[in-house]
Amino acid sequence: MAHIHKEFLVDSAPDNVWAAVRDVGEVHRRLAPGFVTDTRLEADIRVVTFANGVVVHELLVDIDDEARRVAYAVVGGALAPKHHHASMQVFADGEGRSRFVWITDVTPDDLAGPIAEMVDQGTRVIKQALERSATPAN
Repeated sequence: MAHIHKEFLVDSAPDNVWAAVRDVGEVHRRLAPGFVTDTRLEADIRVVTFANGVVVHELLVDIDDEARRVAYAVVGGALAPKHHHASMQVFADGEGRSRFVWITDVTPDDLAGPIAEMVDQGTRVIKQALERSATPAN
């Protein structure tokens, strides 16, 4: 099983970052606009459409407000029936700053490269979106 681990700092308070991560039906608006073009909730399944046309169905495994952690697993769409499980977690990192941790496990191992590329792209978009939303409008 391939393991992809991304960690980055966000110049925004943890509660602000968590609010965007926790809003699991608004990924395309609040967390990764442009990278994700649509998000729909169907009970405990999140249907995510990416800008590259890939559509995945994710089972929302856990939303933990105390730990500021969301966990999900791909159960249908472009990656099925392969295994893909991920979590995103937000930690405080100094005054008004957060540490964002995104961990993804995937099989088969040959999917690690393409998934890691998507995670890299997503990381850049997420950091930018979270920091932009933390900046007051002029």
